[in-house]
Amino acid sequence: QVQLVESGGGLVQAGGSLRLSCAASGRTFSDYYMGWFRQAPGLEREFVAAITWNAGNKYYQDSVKGRFTISRDYAKGTVDLQMNSLKPEDTAVYYCAARRVLSRSIPPSTGYGFWGQGTQVTVSS
Repeated sequence: QVQLVESGGGLVQAGGSLRLSCAASGRTFSDYYMGWFRQAPGLEREFVAAITWNAGNKYYQDSVKGRFTISRDYAKGTVDLQMNSLKPEDTAVYYCAARRVLSRSIPPSTGYGFWGQGTQVTVSS
């Protein structure tokens, strides 16, 4: 089993920054995607960003390109999400997720089976 624990959420004004961190343990995959998703009240969960653990290939939702940066740290076993120029519409519970890479025919925005507990991000205007 893969266990994921998020941290770093909080309250910030529009235009500010936050850095989320996901600590992963129990990984046994040959390679895997580490992803960030978010969900606002009453809305569907949506993909934000992902990274392959081995090669560090990065993928982003269009609405966060140029503002968010995903990264991973082999030594610490963490995946981070640096969020800059935050907007009120970024307000949501942010979840860390993991899945096997398997086939490249399956996009990195879907197919995740392991999830963290979530961390709240609130952006005020």
